[in-house]
Amino acid sequence: MGNNTRRSVIIADSPYAIVRSFMAKVYGWMTAALVMTGFTAYFVAQTPAVYNTIFSSTPMLIGVIILQFALVIAISALVKRVGAAVLMLMFIVYSVSMGVTLSSIFIVYTQAALTSVFFICAGMFAVTSMAGMAVKKDLSGLGRFMFMGLIGLIIASVVNIFLHSPTIYWVISYLGVFVFAGLTAADTQKLKNMALSLDEGNTDLTIKLSIAGALTLYLDFINMFLFLLRIFGNSRD
Repeated sequence: MGNNTRRSVIIADSPYAIVRSFMAKVYGWMTAALVMTGFTAYFVAQTPAVYNTIFSSTPMLIGVIILQFALVIAISALVKRVGAAVLMLMFIVYSVSMGVTLSSIFIVYTQAALTSVFFICAGMFAVTSMAGMAVKKDLSGLGRFMFMGLIGLIIASVVNIFLHSPTIYWVISYLGVFVFAGLTAADTQKLKNMALSLDEGNTDLTIKLSIAGALTLYLDFINMFLFLLRIFGNSRD
């Protein structure tokens, strides 16, 4: 029995078990955030008074967007300086605010399109994230390359606001899916490597880092979803 006990302790403390425990927290937070975003978006879209109040007021809409940027920066910068409860609250507020801005997709696209694209995105995310977990080759270079690609997409999107080119629109859409698929794999591997260096005894820090990690994968998922929606979504028009 003594040998079995020691073997159980070794297995529980193995790198695989530590990574699995940490990533379970990350995916748990990410899933919770997606659920909050989805419900908020649906509620706002189905409540004309709320939707019209937000989207008819440019200052209010800009304020929500500024809040989102501020929260992303704050969560990343303050992860080791504030308590887990504060970081959790910031992530919840961010998820809800994202739901507010994404409520317009319920107006533009059909329910069937949103549902089908969501499952397509979930499948792609699962595959690329599992690849990031399984691949032994260092993907940090891929992550940097995809980040540069993201900057290029942002610049191209701004330029296309003035050009109104359908060709550029579709190129950006397909490249956007490719970029965030790559970022998902690279970010997942980065989180896996982070888990290996964690002190399991520091529960508070583990929770905070899992929230910050969830934010990273949440952003990858949301952006991949939006680019896929541009490609496969059927608008109500």
